Amino acid sequence: MKISNKGLAIIKHFEGFREHAYLDTGKVPTIGYGTTKGVRLGQVVTQAQAEIFLVRDVAEAEAAVSRLVKVKLNQDQFDALVCFTYNLGQGNFSGSTLLSLLNQGHYDQVSTQLLRWNKDNGRVIEGLTRRRKAEGVLFNTGKLDF
Repeated sequence: MKISNKGLAIIKHFEGFREHAYLDTGKVPTIGYGTTKGVRLGQVVTQAQAEIFLVRDVAEAEAAVSRLVKVKLNQDQFDALVCFTYNLGQGNFSGSTLLSLLNQGHYDQVSTQLLRWNKDNGRVIEGLTRRRKAEGVLFNTGKLDF
């Protein structure tokens, strides 16, 4: 599967576009639409370059979701999980209770599990709470709600 425009819309909405590299809430150098790979402070990108980074990074998240999820997903469920994995990384997703429960067929537990991932360095981040809720709504209903 590949992410749909709805999934990309959530990523772009919550990441926002930043042409200048900055430190995110976890103090990780970030640029464009949330790209962290190879980013250094002082770096500048165009929106076109940020789109290329986004496609590359989303492809990694798609591959991780496809490899790790053992149950059937519809497009909206896939999109929500790719958005989540894009934000948190495949290592966090692969070891999560969310993935374990989902692979046991507990689709109804996913939105609750998503909400557990709203902290950075132990602090609740309101933007992450909003993002996790939006991912849960997309997973459960197929609707964009942000």
